[in-house]
Amino acid sequence: MSKLLPLALTALALAACQTVPKKQVIELTEQEARGYAFAKASCAGCHAITANAASANPEAPPFDAVVNTKGLTARTLETFLRDSHNFPGQMAFEIDPAKVDDLTAYMLTLKRPGYQPPI
Repeated sequence: MSKLLPLALTALALAACQTVPKKQVIELTEQEARGYAFAKASCAGCHAITANAASANPEAPPFDAVVNTKGLTARTLETFLRDSHNFPGQMAFEIDPAKVDDLTAYMLTLKRPGYQPPI
């Protein structure tokens, strides 16, 4: 028993030294941060505006699903957001052009290689 105690203490000490992976933090540019602030204030009531989250409104796609759509580019996203007032009901509003640029910049931070939508 006395020989096991030092071995157990060594194993415990080594386990305590293992590093726990940190949550990945994405640093936003000033423009991306403005886009995030706009999304939080204007879009989050319906859309999930962060990665791997569910939208409050099941009919509103999460931002990460939108930006990870095959073939989507910054230009196609900007065009869609600029014309968003042309859609019925829930999207019957216009986004200031400067805000569109900021929102596009933020949304594109959610683009991931190999993205798989949640089931």
